[in-house]
Amino acid sequence: MNDKLYLTGLFPEEICEKLNFSQKFRGKQIFQWISKGISSFEDMTNIDKNTRTYLSEHAVLYSSSVTKILKDPDGTMKLQITLNDGCAVETVLLTDREQRKTACVSCQAGCAMGCKFCQTGQLGLKRNLTPGEIVEEFLFLEKEAGQLDNIVFMGMGEPLQNLDSIRKAVSILTDKEGRNLSSRRITLSTCGLIKGIYDLADNGPQMRLAVSLTTADEKLREELMPVAKGNSLKELHDAIAYYIKKTGKRVTLEAALLSEQNTSRESAKELISFTKDLDVYINLIPWNPVPTLPFKTPTNNEVTEFLQILEKARLNVNLRTRRGVKIGGACGQLGKTD
Repeated sequence: MNDKLYLTGLFPEEICEKLNFSQKFRGKQIFQWISKGISSFEDMTNIDKNTRTYLSEHAVLYSSSVTKILKDPDGTMKLQITLNDGCAVETVLLTDREQRKTACVSCQAGCAMGCKFCQTGQLGLKRNLTPGEIVEEFLFLEKEAGQLDNIVFMGMGEPLQNLDSIRKAVSILTDKEGRNLSSRRITLSTCGLIKGIYDLADNGPQMRLAVSLTTADEKLREELMPVAKGNSLKELHDAIAYYIKKTGKRVTLEAALLSEQNTSRESAKELISFTKDLDVYINLIPWNPVPTLPFKTPTNNEVTEFLQILEKARLNVNLRTRRGVKIGGACGQLGKTD
């Protein structure tokens, strides 16, 4: 199996080259079938039997496999996926009030960022995912839930540490000959790697950007998010401003609200100050419980007061609906398998 060619991370011309197909249309046919999420080469009904046999002998449709499917009563679904080397990742289907379906995909097995309030951050980093493994997450979710509307790189791992793989995966998923997903429906979430934000702004791909800010208190942010020690708030502010100017896209700031940590009136004022002159949308996320971590979900009063202060400052702010908590599929819970 290991010497066979994995196909999900390849473009049509790469398929032809690596499988020695002289007819270019053959690569396009295979690419299109993969984008439809077929289960076997036998499903490629417009390809002759001899070619399908050749494919089964020299190639593999998927390098990973779904090992567990968890469903929350609120409609959230989490897939636990085993990669070909035994590493594991999780990917989540989110459904909003308008019944739009979003794939929340992982880009790394584990995470090196070590954010104190995040379950995935406690796992450490095992490795980056390949473009094909990222594509497979999306295809596996579509197989279970039907056609998806959006994809967000908000699962396990820091996307800007694996930007090359994300670039190719996005190119494959948005290819007009394949899945043809709109780039306007793709979001990347980062904990704030400044060099990566500039790279994304300058070199693409075109997508929406979300930044996990959590707090605009420099000292507290460094305590909660070790990445902040090398990526100051001033530098982060400037990088976000650059991204907005370069791409013309509004940036989302995400704040995981931790009871008695970053929910005070002063914390709200610091956040307001940080957003000055920035075209941003603020997403407030009450912390989702992880039994092994020493934080508390904020009370309704904490959240309401914090939200009202931001609204009075005329900021564009939203309180995220909690989904997937019962299956460990909510924000900050991935890697929590029980």
